Amino acid sequence: MINYTSEKQLELFDFKTPFNSELSLDNRWIKLSHIVPWDKFANIYISNMSTNGRPGVNPRTVLGAMIIKSICNLDDRGVIEAIQENVYMQFFVGLKEFTTKPVFDASLFVEIRKRVGSDLFDKLNVELIKSCSSTSKTNKKKSYSSDKDEGDDDIYNVKSEEIILPNKGEMQADATVADQYITYPTDSKLLNSSRKKLEEMIDFLYNKTDKTEVKPRTYRREMDMGFLSYSKKKKKAHKTHRRMNRKLLTCLKRNLKHVEQFQEKGLSNDVFLSKKHKGLLEIIKVIYDQQSHMYDNKVNRIDNRIVNLHQPHVRAIPRGKQKSQVEFGAKLGVSLDNGFTRIDTFSWDAYHEGSDLKKQVNSYKSIHGYFPKLVLVDKAYSSSDNRKWLKERGIDITAVPLGRKSILHKSHYQKAKRKKEFARRNHIEAKFGQGKNGYNLNKIRAKLKKTSESWVACIFFIMNLINYQKVKPFELIFECFLKIEFTLNNIFRIKYYVRRYNIWNYAEI
Repeated sequence: MINYTSEKQLELFDFKTPFNSELSLDNRWIKLSHIVPWDKFANIYISNMSTNGRPGVNPRTVLGAMIIKSICNLDDRGVIEAIQENVYMQFFVGLKEFTTKPVFDASLFVEIRKRVGSDLFDKLNVELIKSCSSTSKTNKKKSYSSDKDEGDDDIYNVKSEEIILPNKGEMQADATVADQYITYPTDSKLLNSSRKKLEEMIDFLYNKTDKTEVKPRTYRREMDMGFLSYSKKKKKAHKTHRRMNRKLLTCLKRNLKHVEQFQEKGLSNDVFLSKKHKGLLEIIKVIYDQQSHMYDNKVNRIDNRIVNLHQPHVRAIPRGKQKSQVEFGAKLGVSLDNGFTRIDTFSWDAYHEGSDLKKQVNSYKSIHGYFPKLVLVDKAYSSSDNRKWLKERGIDITAVPLGRKSILHKSHYQKAKRKKEFARRNHIEAKFGQGKNGYNLNKIRAKLKKTSESWVACIFFIMNLINYQKVKPFELIFECFLKIEFTLNNIFRIKYYVRRYNIWNYAEI
């Protein structure tokens, strides 16, 4: 039996909608809406806005749209269209009733990322970590009491007048790269794209003139055919690369000269390049200087090397991985605390991640009020300076001891404990895999430096939200059981949270 409805029998007005009934509490967007710190985000977001002019977009709509974008892996236009079609998403972004109008224009995403930045998401991450820390409220600085016991000299620090708490907890630290979604850079590709942009500028400036003079020659057809035949070769010899780069450098030098001549002549006729073209022209000049230096001196390395014409802030980050020796994007120094990740260092230049450890440990103390008992890191962090600094503060590190191997025999328990500590360091590697495989952390499509930072920070914030959603409902329930008095109020409170967060049949986002 075939069940089919003809297009002539189905009309839009006959389609039944479930909007008359209540929304399901089991929907993922309904659950997530109770977890997101909307008010804290709104306070920080509004503080960066001006009170004059037209009213801005609702801060909840702004944050909700950014969360939907990362969770569903949509582009800017796709996010607006998805919100228009989904009633649960409209509730999530703060609308009071269903509407078919777009919440805001998709082009506004760029300005939103510029305004939000990475600092705002870092503040929200800190609030999530503090809210899940059972001792965050009691570990704040306290004034020194004069009636303390005589045996408490090791706990109280009279000079700083604050309580020194014993080390507690674990912290994982590692570094990764948030890859920009750009083509793999080569010298010939970079020079060829610069050549084409200069040809566009020459055409633009020539069309602005009276065209009485002959248009300067750029030999673009010959160069297009030559670069096409070069790129089709599967195996290219070293001489082939140098020959192609020499031709492209010659074209760049000639085209830059033509553009300068047009600009000098255009001063009297008000012929100027646009703001975008002026920015590209300055970048092309730097590219020409760098590539000329490497070609003349026969070297393959130079400081602050530009690898992309439209994203000059991107640098090559040596990684030494099996899949890719070099990655192109921002290098992140990340720490993991009870399943919550935090970006401690956001750098567009290559650096040694071992220098992040002290800052990460101090950040852990600023949040919790005490140092971690154990730091789980790899060999890059186990320098002698870091070992000495951690030892002074009584912090253990998962690293092989320096010097000769000890002749003392380790027990089976000590070996098993050490092995488990090294294995627990893989949790932060799993977080990197979650971000890259689930939320496209290795495909950052933003072009500007600040918008890319906001994009990356939003992904880490969403991963923390998901972890927060798993942890917080259980804490809300068990905090009732920790009280001695089991009043009727507490019983109703437990039932409310079980129904609200669907504890017994929990579905992940």
